[in-house]
Amino acid sequence: MPGFINYRGDDECFKEASYANLLGVGFSSFSPRMDAKYSPLKRNRINGPFVFSAKEFVQKKKQTSIEVLHDECLFEIFRRLAGRKEKSSCALVSKKWLMLLSSIRSKESIKVVPGEKASEEVEDEGYLTRCLNGKKATDNRLAAIAVGIAGAGGLGRLLIRGNNTVRGVSNVGLAAIGRGCPSLKVLSAWDVSTIGDQGLTEIANGCHKLEKLDLIRCPLVSDRALFAIAENCHGLTSLTIESCPRIGDDGLQAIARRCPFLHTITIKDCPLVGDQGISSLASSSQYTLVNIKLQNLNITEISAAIIGHYGINVTDLALTGLQCVSERGFCVMGMAHGLQKLKSLAVSSCPGLTDRALETIGKGSPNLKNLSLHKCSIISDNGLVAYTKCSLSIKSIQLHECNEISQYGVLAAISNCGSKLREVSLVKCMGIKDIVLEAHRLTPSKSLKSLSIRDCPGFGSNILAVVGWLCPQLEDIDISGLSGVTDAGFLSVVENCQAGLVKVNLSGCVNITDSSITSLARLHSGMLEYLNLGGCIKVTDESLAAIALHCYGLGDLDVSKCAITDLAIASLCCERMPELQTLYLSGCSQITDKCMPFLAKLGESLISLNLQDCKSVSGRMVDWLAKKLCECEVLA
Repeated sequence: MPGFINYRGDDECFKEASYANLLGVGFSSFSPRMDAKYSPLKRNRINGPFVFSAKEFVQKKKQTSIEVLHDECLFEIFRRLAGRKEKSSCALVSKKWLMLLSSIRSKESIKVVPGEKASEEVEDEGYLTRCLNGKKATDNRLAAIAVGIAGAGGLGRLLIRGNNTVRGVSNVGLAAIGRGCPSLKVLSAWDVSTIGDQGLTEIANGCHKLEKLDLIRCPLVSDRALFAIAENCHGLTSLTIESCPRIGDDGLQAIARRCPFLHTITIKDCPLVGDQGISSLASSSQYTLVNIKLQNLNITEISAAIIGHYGINVTDLALTGLQCVSERGFCVMGMAHGLQKLKSLAVSSCPGLTDRALETIGKGSPNLKNLSLHKCSIISDNGLVAYTKCSLSIKSIQLHECNEISQYGVLAAISNCGSKLREVSLVKCMGIKDIVLEAHRLTPSKSLKSLSIRDCPGFGSNILAVVGWLCPQLEDIDISGLSGVTDAGFLSVVENCQAGLVKVNLSGCVNITDSSITSLARLHSGMLEYLNLGGCIKVTDESLAAIALHCYGLGDLDVSKCAITDLAIASLCCERMPELQTLYLSGCSQITDKCMPFLAKLGESLISLNLQDCKSVSGRMVDWLAKKLCECEVLA
């Protein structure tokens, strides 16, 4: 019982026998009575005296006296309890008492001492967060939170993740939160297939401070729930609806009419949502709307045009899988000149985004800094180059599976951006080929700091050599998985880089040898902080000796599956590397137990050491090393 006195809604209240008591009563047998007898509008009361015949008294004399009281009487007793501690203690008696207590709204509690303020009337600001995952997501726990958290700072954020297949969260649990937690500001429900309109209506009726609502894969929720939210929660600022097949335009239009402060809307995979819902949200919140994410919706160029016209404060726009938005829609969105504050645009799998449309958006969004294109199969070199010529503020370009873009477009885009572009990322762009280029027509970039080329098999040393000359200010380079890159191409980057390389990822570059790594260590010794050589099978002890000698500021080193021996570990140990915190040696088959003393000495500064798949290292020595390195996590 004392363990429940200070309960704040955590799981500790459900332990041992007490937990068994709370869960012992079948939940489904109680919920219909609750809905029938405890309407928020009117409650049954017992006004007359209790009269017991002698026969009745004999039959019930073995019962605990308080158990003969009807639920209405218990309700009247419970709402006169002095404060949270008393209510928490009573809630621990049985599940019946817990659910009765959770049915009491804060405003229904009665002062018990004249002139004193009941604890339930203390204004809660919603400081507390509760997250229920999987099996922990039950109505019992929600009821306990509603009872135990009142007057203790108030529940501000409730996150529910997944279903409990036996006794999952239902409308009854949400109703308990709606009655007992008026300070709730954030409600997020993921993969909860058992909640519906009734529970969310109770939330709306009792939680008028709600600001953020996330409904993700909640198939029973319909427009009726959004009607209630719109009617009662006018301060709503963020709305996420994903994979809710019963929510459509009507619900979104209701939100648009009654919630004028929306700044973030995310609508995904809702087949009933069309132009009317999206257009209403975009137009009604034009002065506050900042972030828009739309995915796999049946909208057309009408919605695109409305966003382009009314999105005067939109800074982040993400459009994915909009099959019905044509080229005309994207062009109108750009020509409307409403997206003047747009800073980030991400478009994925939208066939309407063409070269012409991309150029139009570039002209109509002068402050666009970050452009991300994913599976835009129609965009070619012409569109990318035209966009970079008209864009005034571009800083980041990310191209993922844009197979019509070649090396000419990428290098021309870098050259066009001059002193603006800071980051370029290419992933799985199959149109890039390793062809010798005439670099004299290009203008070197004065601003590009980060270049990432991943899983582009056509990218080789010829292009990388041009990149080294074109991008002398590089600090971060990631060319992982490019087997066509050799020392000739990478040395161009190493030798031409004027700023000093800070992060280098060469994982999977099987043709990189000691020549490149020793030059890198020597020329960029004072700057290098991160180096990934995982899978560089031609890197040997020579490279590790150069790293140990020059790279005193290195913090993360990955030499997994490299051709190194115990001598390389000894080299790292002999030189002072005070910043080294992470060392990956997984798959280094040539290191043995002999290197363990050196790793023990080196590990005084390490926080993570990976020795997985080191077949020549015994388990006994790994255990010895783990005991020596108390502050370091050793994986083996």
